[in-house]
Amino acid sequence: MRKIENSELERKSVEEFKQAEKTPIIIVLDDIRSLHNIGSVFRTSDAFLIEKIYLCGITATPPNKEIHKTALGATETVTWEYQKDVLDVIKSLKADNTEVYAIEQVENAIFLDNFKPEATKKYALVFGNEVFGVNQEAVKLCDGAIEIPQLGTKHSLNISVSTGIVIWDLFCKLKKN
Repeated sequence: MRKIENSELERKSVEEFKQAEKTPIIIVLDDIRSLHNIGSVFRTSDAFLIEKIYLCGITATPPNKEIHKTALGATETVTWEYQKDVLDVIKSLKADNTEVYAIEQVENAIFLDNFKPEATKKYALVFGNEVFGVNQEAVKLCDGAIEIPQLGTKHSLNISVSTGIVIWDLFCKLKKN
């Protein structure tokens, strides 16, 4: 077995990425404190051709040296937009026929393994602050909530890890449809 060199991976150029058909998923980051988490979400979004990222509240925006450390250029490929109020973003997405789900532990949440996305729909996933999660007013506006099942002693996962898990799961399910 030989490790593959980056030059052999046949990745898209920035222009090819921008022209490529996107996965019908939008990421909404609200009040994310860690610049490394933001960069990691950009990098994961690039890997799975995510349509767009909304950065809301106190979430920092590119260009930013600390975001770039983990994004490694993904801020140049993934479409993003800053909006101060996450509630306005959710309302706008819903008006555009996008199904919006909080990724949060709430009453009546759907466990991720039971969530069945439809290939004909577009989804927005709202991720909240590292300490407080998705704010309650945002949760109330969403079409539902998705929870990542956890079996250990901790109550949550790192935001960038949660984003990667949910994007991968939905990406796989959408590709099967």
